[in-house]
Amino acid sequence: MDTSATYPMIGLMSGTSGDGLDIVFASFDYNRGWTFDLVCGETIPFPDDLGHDLTRSHLVKGEDLALLDIRFGQWMGIQVADFCLRNRVRPLAVASHGHTVFHQPEKHLTLQIGNGWALHAACHLPVINDFRTLDVQLGGQGAPLVPVGDKLLFPAYDYCLNLGGIANISMERDSQRIAFDVCPFNLLFNHFAKKAGMPFDDSGNLARSGSVIPHLLEALSNAPYYAQKGAKSLGREDIEKSFLPLTDIPVLDPRDILATLSEHFAAVIAKSINETSPKNALLLATGGGALNAFFLKKLASKLGSDTILNVPDETLIAYKEALVFAFLGILRLRKENNSLASVSGASRDNCGGTLYGLEI
Repeated sequence: MDTSATYPMIGLMSGTSGDGLDIVFASFDYNRGWTFDLVCGETIPFPDDLGHDLTRSHLVKGEDLALLDIRFGQWMGIQVADFCLRNRVRPLAVASHGHTVFHQPEKHLTLQIGNGWALHAACHLPVINDFRTLDVQLGGQGAPLVPVGDKLLFPAYDYCLNLGGIANISMERDSQRIAFDVCPFNLLFNHFAKKAGMPFDDSGNLARSGSVIPHLLEALSNAPYYAQKGAKSLGREDIEKSFLPLTDIPVLDPRDILATLSEHFAAVIAKSINETSPKNALLLATGGGALNAFFLKKLASKLGSDTILNVPDETLIAYKEALVFAFLGILRLRKENNSLASVSGASRDNCGGTLYGLEI
């Protein structure tokens, strides 16, 4: 593969929060190191019926899931074609995360739907998807995958924190990238914001109006996930099994639950950083949670004095994950590793992703 090259790419991210599809167009350049230009991006809300079906995808029978896989792939392809036309861009390929239905790496199972052939046929562009399965079959978690992008695209930062449906963090230690899912995040925040009559907790205002519940805070800190060591990842299944039963109690005010979750998440994330923080450490925070001013203030108060919290512009906040998946697609095209064993616990570094409409 060329030692220097330019790659215009589309990245698609359908996160665990289930609020819509993130689309970015970015140009990546390699010349003894990687640089990028995030040209444009937008979030397209799911149609009501599709969004409803995606949130229930883990509950439906096999034939219905197969049909949803195709339907979602077609819908994403139509959105990509329209996005390219409106923004007058022509990418080399589309890299798609897909919508996670099952993530049980201990059973060698991970499933993201959004059929690659359907997506390809609808947008008439080469497609790369299914980035997680190879790593899982090699004994890894298949997650998080973003740390490869953190390492190569954001090398100035000691920590990269993504505050999406699940909070995950990556860092460089002993010349190796390590990363893990720290705790649930917007999956639970959004759940209780909806119970309070809002689609999400804008700027953390609902949590700000609530009060921390001491016994709930203690119960959350004892959740089984935090006792796990080494490579680990959280899935919807873990949250439904271990976190929702603790929090989803009708007699509790959703605002108080949100206040307690904010306190808990800030403490857990700060602990994961303070235990390893070097002098003058730089922390990059992105994802939807980086727009939650109440939470960020709480997190900053718990970080050690040596850690500087940096929140970038709103474009990078919103689209960093989609940007990184576009980059993972480039690594797949270059036949370079896009999943790190030091992160996932797989038997080796690997190059995951299935190609549609492109032979290399």
